[in-house]
Amino acid sequence: MQLGHLHYLPVSPTFFSILAMLFVALLVFIQLEILRYAYLRLGVGSGTALLLLFGSLVGSFFNIPVAQFPEARVMSDRVIEFYGMQYVVPVATETPATTIAVNVGGALIPVLMSLFLLVKNRLWLRATIATVAVAAVCHWFSRPVPGLGIAEPVFVPALTTAVVALLLSRQYAAPLAYIGGSLGALIGADLLNLAKVPGLGAPVASIGGAGTFDGIFLIGIVSVLFASLPAVRPAGS
Repeated sequence: MQLGHLHYLPVSPTFFSILAMLFVALLVFIQLEILRYAYLRLGVGSGTALLLLFGSLVGSFFNIPVAQFPEARVMSDRVIEFYGMQYVVPVATETPATTIAVNVGGALIPVLMSLFLLVKNRLWLRATIATVAVAAVCHWFSRPVPGLGIAEPVFVPALTTAVVALLLSRQYAAPLAYIGGSLGALIGADLLNLAKVPGLGAPVASIGGAGTFDGIFLIGIVSVLFASLPAVRPAGS
């Protein structure tokens, strides 16, 4: 599904449907009050968290252009497979060029949410460590893909942030997972690889879009699951 040169579904309809079903499952659990406490431990109300996840899904269609550079030739209107995942290449414009854009659902919303959780929980040092660790791993696994831009295996960001967050703090694992995972994936996979985009023939190279959006959305799910873990009580309490 495509809404134009900059606005299109970043992953295949099949996988997008799976992400949508995960969101619906969380919605059901919230209505049954199974995960209500989890969202409170994450640092936001259940309604706000669900709105953010829904915004990430809907926002994944939209990209905000920030720069453009000419290409000799660009790919157009096709699906590219990478590590078993299928990603959509949008319809190219008549003038061959690559547009650098920021994805609303995969970059803008996660960054704003991460900054909120960072300030609210005052996790400056541990969040920095988590972000650097996740960024290093994501950078290691990310690859330039012709026609697409930068991509990485879908479960790398979520699995990495799960391990790092639990090692740094069981009590704050949920916000650390979201902050370190989201910022680390965006920095390690996308921002540190921008210099590799020219020459790939991608009509749109979206930061937080195709290639990284699926992993970032799964990070949100991991954060909620961590928040569902029993709270760690101080010794002697």
